[in-house]
Amino acid sequence: MKAYRSSVSKLPGTNYKEAYLKAHIFYKRIRSRSKRRPYIRSAYFKKSKIFLGLFWQHLDLKNWRDRHRRIRLFPCAIDLIQNSRFDPTTKQNPNKPDELLHRFAGLTRDNELFFVQIKEDRSSDQKWLVSVFPEDT
Repeated sequence: MKAYRSSVSKLPGTNYKEAYLKAHIFYKRIRSRSKRRPYIRSAYFKKSKIFLGLFWQHLDLKNWRDRHRRIRLFPCAIDLIQNSRFDPTTKQNPNKPDELLHRFAGLTRDNELFFVQIKEDRSSDQKWLVSVFPEDT
């Protein structure tokens, strides 16, 4: 699998609160573009919408240390989704057969490997950003 080299670096911050404030400002810019659900357009999926709401729900389920590691990669994940045309690893969700899980690989500006997972609902053809995480998980 090829990894997309992001032009964005990870968010600075020594704890979750510092990184969250910067990520939330980044997210507010995206959210202000739409009156309804926040989304970004994906280059790989032919400019279709990738909704972002599920990411924040998934992040709330994690412990503080894991939240901090993941939220720092949020701008890199947005850059990867918007610009990457590399093929992801795709598999069917074992719990729900009508869902596909796409996993994209990316490199930050500092050459750290991370992964972005997108869930695709085949019945409604909607795509959701589920998770972003570094390689060492």
